[in-house]
This record gives sequence, structure tokens and C-alpha cells, in this order.
Amino acid sequence: MDNLSDTLKKLKITAVDRTDDSLEGCLDCLLQALAQNNMETSEKIQGSGILQLFASLLVPQSSCTAKVANIIAEIAKNEFMRIPCVDAGLISPLVQLLNSKDQEVLLQTGRALGNICYDSHSLQAQLINMGVIPTLVKLLGIHCQNAALTEMCLVAFGNLAELESSKEQFASTNIAEELVKLFKKQIDHDKREMVFEVLAPLAENDAIKLQLVEAGLVECLLEIVQQKVDSDKEEDIAELKTASDLMVLLLLGDESMQKLFEGGKGNVFQRVLSWIPSNNHQLQLAGALAIANFARNDGNCIHMVDNGIVEKLMDLLDRHVEDGNVTVQHAALSALRNLAIPVINKAKMLSAGVTEAVLKFLKSEMPPVQFKLLGTLRMLIDAQAEAAEQLGKNVKLVERLVEWCEAKDHAGVMGESNRLLSALIRHSKSKDVIKTIVQSGGIKHLVTMATSEHVIMQNEALVALALIAALELGTAEKDLESAKLVQILHTLLADERSAPEIKYNSMVLICALMGSESLHKEVQDLAFLDIVSKLRSHENKSVAQQASLTEQRLAVES
Repeated sequence: MDNLSDTLKKLKITAVDRTDDSLEGCLDCLLQALAQNNMETSEKIQGSGILQLFASLLVPQSSCTAKVANIIAEIAKNEFMRIPCVDAGLISPLVQLLNSKDQEVLLQTGRALGNICYDSHSLQAQLINMGVIPTLVKLLGIHCQNAALTEMCLVAFGNLAELESSKEQFASTNIAEELVKLFKKQIDHDKREMVFEVLAPLAENDAIKLQLVEAGLVECLLEIVQQKVDSDKEEDIAELKTASDLMVLLLLGDESMQKLFEGGKGNVFQRVLSWIPSNNHQLQLAGALAIANFARNDGNCIHMVDNGIVEKLMDLLDRHVEDGNVTVQHAALSALRNLAIPVINKAKMLSAGVTEAVLKFLKSEMPPVQFKLLGTLRMLIDAQAEAAEQLGKNVKLVERLVEWCEAKDHAGVMGESNRLLSALIRHSKSKDVIKTIVQSGGIKHLVTMATSEHVIMQNEALVALALIAALELGTAEKDLESAKLVQILHTLLADERSAPEIKYNSMVLICALMGSESLHKEVQDLAFLDIVSKLRSHENKSVAQQASLTEQRLAVES
């Protein structure tokens, strides 16, 4: 390596004199040494103090510029060299060189910047602030025939797109158009894979989603799906998954989703529909997820239900009841849940037999499936008294709900089970439903739900408990007592942070509990009168009025 020391000394002199021929000779020797032993050569370069000279050598008009950038790219492959490169002030002159017309300079400059900033979010953010994104997008457009430069741009985009701060800059360029153009030209699987790796993080941004849709990406993705659907080659299966996943991601943006829905007449929507009856699990999954995304506004939901989507989803679920694919079950249930949100769809879906289809998954041990199953049933029975009564008298269902109310490891499942228990009572107002829930041990969970940190859940619990107290107090009395309902109501009323509706419904419930001797005695022992009389001057009129009524009731009954 003594030869290298001589080269470095000579380089110091020639870098100052700027005699291009001898400078070029030194740079060639360095590149050769780096090719033989990159790490050792890099250490020598760092020790020689020559890095600081490189900044002055990165000038557009010199014939040596590409070689200097190449050397920087090679040494920056080593992690220990990256900060020294930054400290030597190399980033700024390299960024300037991205405006060069020389393709070799551009390639080596891109490599150098990529290697220096590799794995460093702060350095990548610095590049974004220096405006490299619009410059690189422009380069991709100009030099799309140059495979090496194209690849360099894609690698850079892949790294920069991970940063949230880059999305806005990308959205202000024509990146969508350039990437789709590039994508259409790629025949090679690996090259397409590179474009996919850039598209996925960019497509998380709503503005870029719309640009990609407008640039025709969806048509490309549908074509890939069509080409690969029957292949059993590993790379084709992977590409099918990537294409269909990306398709679903594009539908997550409201504008891009509506554009593709086209009032339910769109080619894309029709093609996605055809995925659901397919025999390919990946396509079934993507199809169901796409429907769940299309079902994000009432108009779309109503159109889809009127046009038979529910039957397609029920058929799909039916195919996955026994040892089915959990992701497909989850996606199909998500779609049904969203479709059940508009009031007009509920009765139609109930008469189509959706509850029966969904109940087949009661035995599922998978929390994501349990969660969606509960949400679907809860949406379906909203204000549907008959359906709520039918489900609420289903002992198997109620027992499973009570079991899931204790799923401490799965807060979502636990919360949804509680909410469905309460909804069965609130929407059915049925004595039989209340008896079924009491017999299955559900009362204690509704009382606990009244202490939830979510006001909406507290409220749902209190309304259900008030109905229990009004309709079946004798049956539920013991359970309400052992769940310490009266003490909980005392706490809710005394707590200044309780929402007005919580205070109101707690007082309604207190009045309803007076019909039970033992609960009445608990109310008297806890001196509710003091708290309630203070609430008479509450700023919320309904709370103040209910406080007056409750105070009268307590005074009469004491």
C-alpha cells in the first residue's frame, strides 16, 4: 500500500495545481486501489486529509469530476466514511452536479449522494430540503433510455419516499406520469419490482394516489393481474400480490376511489368484482378489500347492495367457513360491515341472510375475524328491533359475547363485544333478550362498560342498563348488586369530568333502580341527594331538569 501513500501525496499536489492529466492518473490509481481493498483504502484516504480537497474538485466543467464522484461513492459504501464525507462539505457540491448534462457525472453523483445518505433520515431530509426531488424526477424523464441512470433515480426515490416530508415535494412533480411511463416499458420482472418499490410508499399519499390513477397505473396493474393469475411461478405469484395490493392501496384515497368507482359503472370496479368469485386467494382478498374501500360512502354502498354485491360476498365467506383463509374472512366481513352502515341497506342485507352467513364464524379463534364479525352484526341491528331481538335470544351468540367481553389481550374484541351486548338490548327493548343476557352472565360486563374511558361506550352501557332496570329489574337485581352498579353511578355523578349525557343517564338509571328494595337501600346509604341537588344548577338544561326530577324521587322514597 506504499504505492497508495505516494498516490495520495501526489493527489494533494495535483489537486492544487489542477493539471488534469496527472490528476486523472492519481484518481485512476485510487479507483484501482478501492476495487482491490475498499475498506483499507478508505481508511488511508480518511487519514490523509484529502477528503476536504474533493469538494473543490467537484466542478461541472472538469473532465475528472465523474471519477471524483465515483471515488466518493465507493468510499461512502463504508459506514465509517459517511460522516467524514458530510464534514468535508461534499453534499452541497454533489447536489449542484445533479444539474450536469454529462450522464456519467450524473450517475456517479447519484451513487455518491445515495451512499453518503444511506440509512440516515436526517441526511435524506437535508437532501429533500435542498430540492433534489424535482431535479431527480426531471432526470428520470430526460434520461429514461439510460438504464443505469434510471436505476439510480429509482433507488434514490425508494429511499426518499420513506420520509413523510418528501411526499409533498413528490406530489408537486410529474413523478406519477414518469413512473407509469417507465413501468409500461418494463418487461423484466426485477426492473418492475424496482418501480413497485417506489410506487408503494408514494401511493400512501392521497394527492399522489390520484395522480397515479390519472396517469393510468390501474390499467397496468389490472393487466399484470390478468397475465399472472393462472401462473404458479413464484415470481409471478409475488407480482400478482404486489399489483393487487397496490390496487387496494390506491382505493384508500377518497378522490382516487370515487374516480375508479365511476358510479359503479367503471371498468375497474367491474374487474375488481370479478376477482371475488375467483379461485385465487390473493385475488379474493384484494377483491373483498377493494369492495370495503369502495364502501366508504353511502351512495356507493347503496348502489352496490342494489346490484347484488352482498350475495357475492356471502358466497365468498361460505367458501372459507371450514379451515378458511383468515385474511379473506376478515376482508369479506370488513366489506359487509361497511355496506351495512347506510340505514336503507340494513333491512335488505338482513333479508338476504347476512346475519346467518356471519354467525357461521362465531367459532373463529382469530381476533381480527372476531372483531369484524362483531362490528358487522352491530351495524346490521342498528334500529332494527326484530333482528336485534332474534340475535339477542340466540343463546350461543350471547354466551360467546360474554366470553369475548373478557378477552383482555384483545381490547378491540372486548370493546366490540360489550357494545354488541348493549346494542342487542337498546335496539330490541325486549324482555326475552334481557333474560338471555342475564342468564349468560352479561350484566357485570355492561356495568363495567359504564366505567369505560370512551364516553360513547359509557353512554351505550347506561342506556342498556336503564332498559334492564325498567323492563326486568327483578331478574337482573342480584347481578346489578354484585357488580356494584350503585357505587359506580355514585362515582360517575360525583366526578366533575363526567360528560353531561353520562350524568343525565346515570340519574335516569338511579330512578329506575328504586323499584328494587336492596338497590334502593344502597342508594339511600350512599347519600345521593347531596350530589344530585348540586346538579340542579348544571349548565346543561337536560342535566339540571333530570337532577330536579331525581331529587324529588329520592326525597319521596327516602
